[in-house]
Amino acid sequence: MRIAALAAAALAVTALAGPAPATASPAVHGAPQAPAGRYLNLHQCVYNSPLGRANFDLMTTLVPSLDGRFIAGTDISDTPASAAVCGPGDGTYELNVYTGAEGYDLTAGRYLNLHQCIFWSDYDQDHLTTVVGATDPKFYTATNVSNSPDSQVVCGGGGADLPIPLLSSATPLDLTAGHYLNLHQCMYYFDRYHDHMTTFAPSQDGRFKAGTNISNTPDTQPSCGQGDGQYQFVPILSGVKSFRIA
Repeated sequence: MRIAALAAAALAVTALAGPAPATASPAVHGAPQAPAGRYLNLHQCVYNSPLGRANFDLMTTLVPSLDGRFIAGTDISDTPASAAVCGPGDGTYELNVYTGAEGYDLTAGRYLNLHQCIFWSDYDQDHLTTVVGATDPKFYTATNVSNSPDSQVVCGGGGADLPIPLLSSATPLDLTAGHYLNLHQCMYYFDRYHDHMTTFAPSQDGRFKAGTNISNTPDTQPSCGQGDGQYQFVPILSGVKSFRIA
């Protein structure tokens, strides 16, 4: 049961009240923009609803939500991240033990293989989405950089939770296909279960498709499926962040 695991685990994250102000650099006319660094650091920020609520809810972010309350520090850097950088939540939802960060060496291969693993808890009537492998082994994902594209998603067994093959996926992103990695975050909500569900990539179920891609242009708006009629798209908790990779 997830709630018992929460009581036993300790959370090591850096909480931010908001994004740090950017430092402007002088522009050089005509000069190409260099990649920001060697490592893609995916900061998986998982928030949970109050423990005493009837339907316990987990919500995952990789990029800042449009409303700014749920910051995730995913970035590209010359050093791999050692801990997740996350916002403090909204006063009701708080950081959860499944939060974690992992750095992926973009020079290690041609493809960023993004493994999206979505699990379902019958007990809590709740989804959990993971993309990094550095948290609880039950919710492991095989996201990696390799010279070969992954075609099958690899996920942890979920323990008491059940992996959902229809919503889970492995998306090979060709790092040579463009200058930008555009990471799309799509949030959905089902009111009857009080359940948020996040997607970051396409899956077999196109109703929850997220438009993560490699392109020569940075995306400015999240591209998301419209949901299935029960789970409704939530624009304010969705987002997109573009990273210069070439």
